[in-house]
Amino acid sequence: MEMTRVDLKNYLQSIYNVPVAAVRTRIQHGSNKKRDHRNVRIKRPDYKVAYVQLAYGQTFTFPDLFPEKETSPDAVSFEAIQNEFMDKERERQKRDPRRGGVPDWFGL
Repeated sequence: MEMTRVDLKNYLQSIYNVPVAAVRTRIQHGSNKKRDHRNVRIKRPDYKVAYVQLAYGQTFTFPDLFPEKETSPDAVSFEAIQNEFMDKERERQKRDPRRGGVPDWFGL
């Protein structure tokens, strides 16, 4: 909400290296039609919407924020980790031989 048109234009040009031709902004008012359990109106917060027009012939593509990491030969596969976990769970859920046939739900 605090960013002005000039701030937004400078941000896009410096961070994303995109030439900006024009910026239009508007404030979208949040609705207050909902009511809570006490029948009091609930207002959603207002937010600012910016319409950015790029220079002629320019296109914008989002940068790859999460590039694929190269897998090293030391890395263990997902299936191996999953199988190891399932083996541990099966071992943990086995019946206790000291209980002598008494159900698990009976007792402390």
